[in-house]
Amino acid sequence: MAGEFRLAASMARDLGAEVHLASSFDEALDELRHQGGDLVMVEVTLDVAELLARLRSERIAVPVLACGVDAPADRAVAAVRAGAYDYVPLPPQRDLIAAVILSIGERRTHMIGEDSLLKRAVDYALAFAGSNVPVLFAGESGTGKEMLARLVHDASDRPGRFVAAECLGVAAEVLESELFGHRAGAFPGAVAPRAGRLAEAADGTLLLRNVDALPPVCQARLLAALDDRSGGSARIMATTSFDLKQRVAEGSFRADLQSRLGLVVVDLPALRARPGDIDRLAVWFATQLAQENGLPERLFAPESLTLLRGYGWPGNVRELENVIHRAVLLARGDMIAPEDIVLDDGTRIAPAALAVEGGDGSLSIDGLVGRSMADVERELILQTLERCGGNRTSASTILGISVRTMRNKLRSFMEAGYPVSPAV
Repeated sequence: MAGEFRLAASMARDLGAEVHLASSFDEALDELRHQGGDLVMVEVTLDVAELLARLRSERIAVPVLACGVDAPADRAVAAVRAGAYDYVPLPPQRDLIAAVILSIGERRTHMIGEDSLLKRAVDYALAFAGSNVPVLFAGESGTGKEMLARLVHDASDRPGRFVAAECLGVAAEVLESELFGHRAGAFPGAVAPRAGRLAEAADGTLLLRNVDALPPVCQARLLAALDDRSGGSARIMATTSFDLKQRVAEGSFRADLQSRLGLVVVDLPALRARPGDIDRLAVWFATQLAQENGLPERLFAPESLTLLRGYGWPGNVRELENVIHRAVLLARGDMIAPEDIVLDDGTRIAPAALAVEGGDGSLSIDGLVGRSMADVERELILQTLERCGGNRTSASTILGISVRTMRNKLRSFMEAGYPVSPAV
């Protein structure tokens, strides 16, 4: 097994990952306490449940991947049930190792697109690369906020690492230890001191994903860290899909912290706001994914590109990448056909337009005459929401209304007995 693990480590290093090998749980935990990490790979024949329990007891939030050679199915299942991120068979395959790394990192090293909105956002962000000011990247999920943060870090020439921490869905006490570390004995299970992500990012960049979900206790400590500009401190960046000023108004976010994080706000446009980049991104993804999967490169049928341009992309660039990934794997002919372009459940994507343009560019009202304004409004909102996969933020953006208005409308529809797409 050691040979297969070393081969997997070698493949990961070739792909640009920083890899450390540990011969025991104690050694691995010591490494995580002092250096941190983004992924732990462990032999499935070991006591994976014990490792996960020890990680939880020390409030170390890191995904654990179980690995094994011809491992019995019950061992793999037990590892996943105990909380492992997934199970990967060994000997390792380069594509599989690449997929694991990509699941916790970013595929691209540059932003792809020629749209003026995207270029403006990238240029504005890079203008602050050489400074130490916080930067807040705002935009819908899947628009490339973390990727642009990495670009800013790379352009800054800071000697430290780029470290990312997730704020959404993490218990307050766990996130506090994750970000700021703790001393030995600080709580039951804290058997040794631990350096937090802030310390790991010294002289580098700490990115807080979904900073709007940061618990109050962490908000106070983050504000203190921003006020401490002593040598060796990390530069703070953050991402959000929400309006932090609205969070302040709701009482869930500190106004002083919002003011500090919002010194520089970079808004990334939704993919539907830059439709001219859809073809360019689709071709790029198709080329890269075909190479990674050892498949021949295929062009897009014209009808396929038309279909892609007509979809609303509630998941933005990330969703487009996933759709193209499936298309590359499904395509059997010389070209990627419309039937190869499907959602994750295999259904065909549908155009986002809810009305048909007439020959003079006006919207057709066939089927609307005779219906009340309330009926038309309800159908427009519900169908837009359905086309956006239940994403309230995407649907409200398309309709030009606030998320709060959208939620109030949906609540009234549900109370009236109309079915509403579940939130995502």
